[in-house]
Amino acid sequence: MPEDSIEHIDFSELNRRAISQPLVKHIYTADPSAHVFNGKIYIYPSHDIDAGDAFDDLGSHFAMEDYHVLSMDSPADEATDHGPALHIKDVPWASKQMWAPDAAEKNGTYYLFFPAKDHDGIFRIGVATGNSPTGPFTPQPQAIKNSFSIDPAVFKDEDGSYYMYFGGIWGGQLQRWRTGSFNAAEEKSPVAHLPADDEPALCAKVARLTNDLLEFAEAPKDVMILDENGKPLLQGNNDRRFFEASWMHKYNGKYYFSYSTGDTHYICYAIADNPYGPFTYQGRILEPVVGWTSHHSICEFNDKWYLFYHDSGLSEGVTHLRSVKVTELTYDAAGKIHTINPYRSK
Repeated sequence: MPEDSIEHIDFSELNRRAISQPLVKHIYTADPSAHVFNGKIYIYPSHDIDAGDAFDDLGSHFAMEDYHVLSMDSPADEATDHGPALHIKDVPWASKQMWAPDAAEKNGTYYLFFPAKDHDGIFRIGVATGNSPTGPFTPQPQAIKNSFSIDPAVFKDEDGSYYMYFGGIWGGQLQRWRTGSFNAAEEKSPVAHLPADDEPALCAKVARLTNDLLEFAEAPKDVMILDENGKPLLQGNNDRRFFEASWMHKYNGKYYFSYSTGDTHYICYAIADNPYGPFTYQGRILEPVVGWTSHHSICEFNDKWYLFYHDSGLSEGVTHLRSVKVTELTYDAAGKIHTINPYRSK
């Protein structure tokens, strides 16, 4: 639900109609990346902290400074907060805004991938490692070389290759890299440097990772999303084009790239035959939640699929104070995802 409609919401009624409740209530959590490690679900969210700043379209009010790890024995069980796993004061290259993270495992080592602004105010993506899925994690001294923007999502393919999908426009700065280098001009408008509405939409990025998962093995490529006629989605197609919150999962041999449309508040998805695409738009996974942002992950557990997402119901509409939730995700016989409404009808 758009932020401008929040003041008219009866939150007691909305939370009663919600299809799921916050996994934890003692802190605010958002942007959940869920994985199954050793038969257990681990969720890597961002940690919302009220900095007292006014809401703006560049995300300046998001003052996250650390990461907690949550775990669940199953989607029906209570979640456990394992406490801080990484703090920004321990990351030499980072200055502020530890936004949506992700995690991966390889050969018994656990990797936490995260964005943060460096000391020049430019978003980069870092990686930290640990011996447990709950951390603590030790960061690399530098951000990933040639990394930029936000929302890393790391996908392990069946051949053992790992790919990072990333990027976010407006406050995520992706549009400021259109020329191949960062446009350092101080712009107040979040739409500065974006393509025109009748031009192809700005794309998320994908890069295969090196064997140690610490660097890009190649230059990032565009994640192209096509419409039903095989044409790239246009920037003005706000209900379908990419904005942020990349995620990748595989179902019945197909690659499902899912993402948020940002200012129109949908979680959508597109399908391809390989991890690079191009991907063909399929539809919506999640209708708008209360609060401005929408960010998700999808994972399989015991032969069922689950959508992890967030909303601002617990904070009663404070848009930068969100809470992670989970609900089952289902497919039809053709592999299309059934669209989820986060709130039952009145």
